[in-house]
Amino acid sequence: MSTNTRISIGIATAFAIVVAVLLAISNRSGDDSTSIAGPSEQLVRADSHRLGAAADNKVTFVEFLDFECEACAAAYPVVEKLRKDYAGKVTFVVRYFPIPSHFNAERAARAVEAAAAQGKFEAMYQKMYETQTEWGEQQVPADARFRGYAQALGLDVVAWDKIYNDPATLQRIKKDVADGEAVGVTGTPTFFLNGEKLQPESVDDLIASIDAALE
Repeated sequence: MSTNTRISIGIATAFAIVVAVLLAISNRSGDDSTSIAGPSEQLVRADSHRLGAAADNKVTFVEFLDFECEACAAAYPVVEKLRKDYAGKVTFVVRYFPIPSHFNAERAARAVEAAAAQGKFEAMYQKMYETQTEWGEQQVPADARFRGYAQALGLDVVAWDKIYNDPATLQRIKKDVADGEAVGVTGTPTFFLNGEKLQPESVDDLIASIDAALE
């Protein structure tokens, strides 16, 4: 079996897990709608983090995520592949949506936001998913571990500490959560494409939606 085939199978399997979780969330919430179009400023704000941008700004893909969420970690390689395949064609936006029941989710978002202040948003974003099994699903603070990640990424740790502990950082995260709730986010990951809430059942569905938006 070729490397590309193994990667494709892995991504498809991960996406199947994500779909199952999203369907379970939808069933619990009793929401049968297939899309929710929210005000654009609640989906993408001026300070929203972008992982690549389209020159024509025609198509925008938004993900509300929780770094401690296992389904988000399963979706991570799918999103990374989409970013690679649609580089320069689609703007990918990340919004924080830490789930209260996840003990370190809010801390993880603060760690990523503190790294973003030093131009390392993407590096810390990736680090969180790559190491989720080390700190996720635990009931002990991961502050020291996250600080170690900042140090490993070569950040000014004193400056990182200041922003990590700044109440304004938490308020920034809570603003993302409020925006998510306003547009119908009830769980993670939740995807929007040009303002429409997506409910894909496969990777192909997701690709088809993006391709249609690009036409």
